[in-house]
Amino acid sequence: MTYALARRKMVENQLRTNQIEDPRVIAAMGRIPREMFVPAALKGIAYIDEDLPLGNGRNLMEPLVLARVLQVASIGPEDVVLDVGCGNGYNAAVMSQLASTVIALESDPDLVAESSRLFAELELDNVVVIEGPLREGYAKGGPYDVITFGGAVADVPEVMIDQLAATGRIVAVISHRPKVGKIKVLTRSGGGVVQTEAFDAFTPLLPGFEPVSRFTF
Repeated sequence: MTYALARRKMVENQLRTNQIEDPRVIAAMGRIPREMFVPAALKGIAYIDEDLPLGNGRNLMEPLVLARVLQVASIGPEDVVLDVGCGNGYNAAVMSQLASTVIALESDPDLVAESSRLFAELELDNVVVIEGPLREGYAKGGPYDVITFGGAVADVPEVMIDQLAATGRIVAVISHRPKVGKIKVLTRSGGGVVQTEAFDAFTPLLPGFEPVSRFTF
């Protein structure tokens, strides 16, 4: 099976059959070659409906979970997006097909180099990689219409909410227990933040965003 055929099967069998109806999301995920973003030993299963390990605690998000995040995010062609913990850049590459600009924030210098190389190879000129601490976001590039994460998070730092545009939204897989999570949307409203639930979903936690242990006596 060719990668192009595997990609079409991913779209038809994993996405369309599971409530992914946004034609722009479907087209974007059908366009970006996922096999370029997985380790050589895993290229044969690049389009499997599971998370794939990238090493150092990072993972390539399961296609359906990513598609659900993107569908809920409703990224428009004029939107500026911040992708926190971009890893080697697959999610950001897909979002580059939906948004005006994507800023991919990454703390691991090796992943910064790898994602930059892949973006250049794919000639994606509307996505840029920034190296920096993930929990601080990247205020210099804001305000953002959409903020996403390259893995599950137990919490969304307040500083990232401050980096949202007035009508911006944060879409994240929120998880506090192993193998359990929900895609949630945080939006500004009346000076506060409204949180809504969209889908049950799980993807491995993004390092640095794990639940805080609390001791009881």
